[in-house]
Amino acid sequence: MFLVDTNIWLERILDQDKSHQVQSFLQQISSNKLFITDFTYHSIGVIITNLGHGDAFDRFTQDIFIDGAVSLIRLKPEASKQLIEVIDQFKLDFDDAYQYLAAELNDLTIVSFDKDFDKTKLGRKTPSQILKQLNP
Repeated sequence: MFLVDTNIWLERILDQDKSHQVQSFLQQISSNKLFITDFTYHSIGVIITNLGHGDAFDRFTQDIFIDGAVSLIRLKPEASKQLIEVIDQFKLDFDDAYQYLAAELNDLTIVSFDKDFDKTKLGRKTPSQILKQLNP
């Protein structure tokens, strides 16, 4: 089970350098094994619509939630103390700490291109690392 970080989704949506790597990952991993935080979902909405691509955000929502089975998770307000502890412990910014704590509380592997997760207990995997583990 995988928590897919914001940069992974954006890589594919914006057709950036590692888009094919993300595409392979998303094609080979069943969507019911993928999780996204509400923070990521809304951040993607802000970024995509600010770029003038509201239609891309609508397609993204359709693809992952309506046609797919990606699960949306969130941190409850009661987790704010834990969130601050994660920020202090690993020297993460708020958005990375949010992703980290959501993954930790839900026993998920973080899928990200963000190296900041490397200094945490959970670490992170890139899409290609996961695919190599599944297809040695």
